[in-house]
Amino acid sequence: MNYKLFHAINQNAGHHPFLDGLMAFVTKDALIVYTVVLLLMWIFGKEKYKYAVVYAAITGAIALFINYILGHIYDEPRPFVTHHVNLLIQHAKDSSFPSDHTTGAFSLALAVVMRHRKIGFGMLLFAILTGISRIYVGHHYPFDVLGSMIVALLTSMLVYKFSSVFEPLGRIIISIYNRIPLVPKTEQGLSK
Repeated sequence: MNYKLFHAINQNAGHHPFLDGLMAFVTKDALIVYTVVLLLMWIFGKEKYKYAVVYAAITGAIALFINYILGHIYDEPRPFVTHHVNLLIQHAKDSSFPSDHTTGAFSLALAVVMRHRKIGFGMLLFAILTGISRIYVGHHYPFDVLGSMIVALLTSMLVYKFSSVFEPLGRIIISIYNRIPLVPKTEQGLSK
């Protein structure tokens, strides 16, 4: 079933120039897009947005660490190693499960959506596209992407539930930033 779903998506790769370009862009540059969004939230947002960025970074780091462990426990070959696929972008022949790109995208998006629904919802839609792109370009099976979504969801829920534990770190980071000359400052006294 995993391969059948993979094939249903990947068989379109290489046949539609616009879609190929879009999926290649998302696969290669999704995390850059997220970085820009988070940077804009940090620079132009009030204190509560800065805290959201800190929590998103923590969520992403923890989720990717979990992926690292899972990748060493369960070594699944990538689709292009064991099957003939339409491979749009070359990739190392490392473990396919879970997808780091998808985990990163969903971790950041879910961390933001739990605090700021409008921005987070847009990020979540882009995370879905990121997951699909990983299958489309031939790098991951659908279950790799599903596993990544589960890791991201559990991690973001954990960080959200225990955000008071990470609040002092956020306060320190924001305080250091506010001491830098010539950068937009956080208004003091705003709720997180």
